Amino acid sequence: MEEVEGRRIRRFVPQRLSRRRLLPLHSSSSSSSSSNISNTVSCCYCDYKISSFNTPLFLLGRRYSRFFKIWFSIGVGFSLSALFGVSVILLWELARTLQLCGGSIKLGNFASTWLFGLPPLLPGLSLSLADVGYACVSTIISVSVHEFGHAVAAASSEGIQIEYIAIFIAILFPGALVAYELFQTVPHWTALRVYSAGIWHNAVCCAACGLALFFLPLILFPFYSSGHNPMVLNVPPTSPLSGYLAPGDVILSIDDVSIRNAQEWLKLNTLTYNVKLNNVNLSHRTGELETVNKMKGYCVPSFMMEEIKITKWLGNQHVCPGELTAFVKLCSANGTLHDGQNKTDLLNIGRSMYCLKAKDVVKRKRCGDDRGLATLRGGGCTCLQDEFCLAPVQEPGLVWVEIAYSSPSRECLSHEQNRFQFSKTSGVKATNCGGTFIFVGDVVSMAHSIKLTSYQPRWGPQIVAYFPSILERILIWTFHTSLALALFNALPVYLLDGEYILDATLCHFTSLSSRKRKKVLRVCLLGGSLVSIIVCFRELLQFYFF
Repeated sequence: MEEVEGRRIRRFVPQRLSRRRLLPLHSSSSSSSSSNISNTVSCCYCDYKISSFNTPLFLLGRRYSRFFKIWFSIGVGFSLSALFGVSVILLWELARTLQLCGGSIKLGNFASTWLFGLPPLLPGLSLSLADVGYACVSTIISVSVHEFGHAVAAASSEGIQIEYIAIFIAILFPGALVAYELFQTVPHWTALRVYSAGIWHNAVCCAACGLALFFLPLILFPFYSSGHNPMVLNVPPTSPLSGYLAPGDVILSIDDVSIRNAQEWLKLNTLTYNVKLNNVNLSHRTGELETVNKMKGYCVPSFMMEEIKITKWLGNQHVCPGELTAFVKLCSANGTLHDGQNKTDLLNIGRSMYCLKAKDVVKRKRCGDDRGLATLRGGGCTCLQDEFCLAPVQEPGLVWVEIAYSSPSRECLSHEQNRFQFSKTSGVKATNCGGTFIFVGDVVSMAHSIKLTSYQPRWGPQIVAYFPSILERILIWTFHTSLALALFNALPVYLLDGEYILDATLCHFTSLSSRKRKKVLRVCLLGGSLVSIIVCFRELLQFYFF
């Protein structure tokens, strides 16, 4: 806290108010002093001061003073709860850092995700340029809501006139502040309302974003349909699905499981990855790296198997020539390989492996054991007498999934003709305006590599399809940013709202002398600042190196 030309300026949080009653001072010099405000520029700090909102904010606060006093009094209770909650979390994270508690109970990445604003990214995935834009927009909204709360709370409580609002960059960290006119003192409860207003408004902003997301299908219903299937907005050239899908395509299902929205697309691919890797038959051949997908099979006629070439072996791995894919027998009408075969047959599994064209195999009826995702057509080993149930052979970490799509646009035929040739690990069976293709690889990264929307426009040009996705992303980012800003400012740390909320709260303990209150405040702030630095440093190390 610092004094500049007789004015107290709050950096990051409202300025600490003293302990006597306020006598607001409004003089004719106020407007002249505001007009003489100059921006600050230095090597470590620069700001831009705005005074055009002073009068509107002051009039708004005074006009609805009674309502705002009740409103911000509710915020005091929430802010004190947030201060207590983040203090407990800091102590828990410190205990984890010092290994004072077992690892069986974890709070996950709460500290990195919420308290310090680090995004929860999947391994191998990073923020895109669009995500950076959403982060900037959400930060501006969250900070504006935060500072608006402080300014209106000051005006509605005791008529405190703000001098200006400033947006600043200190070293590399952006922020905002509210500077107040010269004032004397206010009661402790009034000061607590002003200090708690920013955190309270960020919490309300989170609730508003959550409700908007929940009712977004209803809000957009006149212009967009939802709840059917997600539509492809963009397929980057670096995506493994580039050439398989095009903007405007609609994803229908994954392994015959219907996809209703973009969230289900991500969740189902993650579930598929986890379930299928845990339900595979590991080959008993020494040194062999491939696994057999136990969950998916296709009934292949015997005459197709007679015409194909047996898998050739190179060392301990199979090699299929050309555009062929390796398959292995799971079962036949006479028995099941993984249940009925003896150890000798398992050791000779290479003799039961075949190379086929995947695009021909996926046209056949389903068979095999499907656990946890869907009921396959003809589930179990229900192939005909002259058919065999064959499953694709996969490498460790790779998953075979069948993706069905449709191209409802008028130009679907030209899109299909312009698609690239599929790789040897993928097959496709297509209709005039859609089809099914096979993807073999990391399905989690694949799912995040394309941009989908759960909303399809009822009319208008294709560009309007981007609006719901943009709005949804802004609401999601604002929710997370506003929550992070509220919890971050609730930390019992120097120069944050938590410092002044804690100070004003201790003033209500009349049993403590002024010296004891200052000592308790100093110990709490010093401990909170040190623990926050330790936890932040630990999270940064884990984020970048582990």
